[in-house]
Amino acid sequence: MYWLSSIVISKRNINLKATDIPFVKHLGIEEKNNRLSLNFKENILNHINTIHASAQFTLAETQSGVYLQSLFPELEGKVIPVLRDAQIKYKKPAQEKIIAFASANEEAIEKFKGQFDKKSRGSLQIGVVIKDINDVVTCQATFTWFVQAL
Repeated sequence: MYWLSSIVISKRNINLKATDIPFVKHLGIEEKNNRLSLNFKENILNHINTIHASAQFTLAETQSGVYLQSLFPELEGKVIPVLRDAQIKYKKPAQEKIIAFASANEEAIEKFKGQFDKKSRGSLQIGVVIKDINDVVTCQATFTWFVQAL
């Protein structure tokens, strides 16, 4: 996964807002106050007429990235974050609008800061819970981000 130095990335793409990522736009993920949501609509349903697992995964993964960015706004445009690992567990069918909630352990945040200060790179695990509009948990996920200075 340490192939980042061989990737050519334009400055324009580094500052891309999460909801402007083409696939995120395609799904119709919306942002309000750093919180992402996805409306229940036909083009994201699966074979049993609930929100498709991949749409929920994309919502959760994108929310983890938005949260990561909100933790370290001073690094915007100075780093490239890439997803290193993801684990997700689907709990209940998503039959209505869903909303993503992200969090990170304070100790893990401090550990990341120390890694980044020493080596200009580090990893941070972010948890995401997705709930429908009735507060029913539809899935829980954990995303590990690798962040490296440009």
